Amino acid sequence: MPRRIFKRYMPDPERIRSDKSLRFLGKLLHDPNLWHLNRHSVARAMAVGLFAAFIPLPLQMLLAALLAIPVRANLPISIGLVWLTNPITMPPVFYCTYKMGAWLLHVPPISLPEHLSVDWITGELAALWQPFLLGSIVVGLLSAVLGYCLTMLYWRWWVKHNWQKRQQRRRHP
Repeated sequence: MPRRIFKRYMPDPERIRSDKSLRFLGKLLHDPNLWHLNRHSVARAMAVGLFAAFIPLPLQMLLAALLAIPVRANLPISIGLVWLTNPITMPPVFYCTYKMGAWLLHVPPISLPEHLSVDWITGELAALWQPFLLGSIVVGLLSAVLGYCLTMLYWRWWVKHNWQKRQQRRRHP
């Protein structure tokens, strides 16, 4: 696993623990798995971050942090993955989650007008919120499971690959 790359951009755990705005979390930030880069904490971070990225809340980073602490996922990776849905990617991603929810509920999706406006959204909100929320949760859960499994598989492949390279170097110096 390319740990050096991750470690270069990881924040200092001591600085975060001593931050005045985070003191209300107390001892919760002292779990080593929140900061270490091991197979389980990174895979759990992928699951938490991907799930939180698809939940349509204004405080997705806070949701990712609150979910990462009890499951002992790597906190910086969990929070960083939330930025997959940023202001540029949110409209197409959330439109796709709405379409998924409409498909799951067997509701015909509402077509977008030529000029999207706040008035149109508030007028259609009663018909939009259920498929949108269901689609967001389902896509979030599916991407969390997929992210967890792919991270575990990739980590295992990486370790096996490096092990084989070391074995070959020992045989042929």
